[in-house]
Amino acid sequence: MEYPYVYRWNRQDRKGQRCAVTARGTMNSCRVEFPDGYRMITSRNAIAKAKDTP
Repeated sequence: MEYPYVYRWNRQDRKGQRCAVTARGTMNSCRVEFPDGYRMITSRNAIAKAKDTP
């Protein structure tokens, strides 16, 4: 699985970690999954597209 987003908020010590959006809901919410398998429901304001470095 690719992880094209970065979690921006410091919730549950996940700031700066790569994640993938697995579902989008109403009221700007989404379900994200991290490489270690942890999943959470969060605001879409909490994620940003990752800037890949060459």
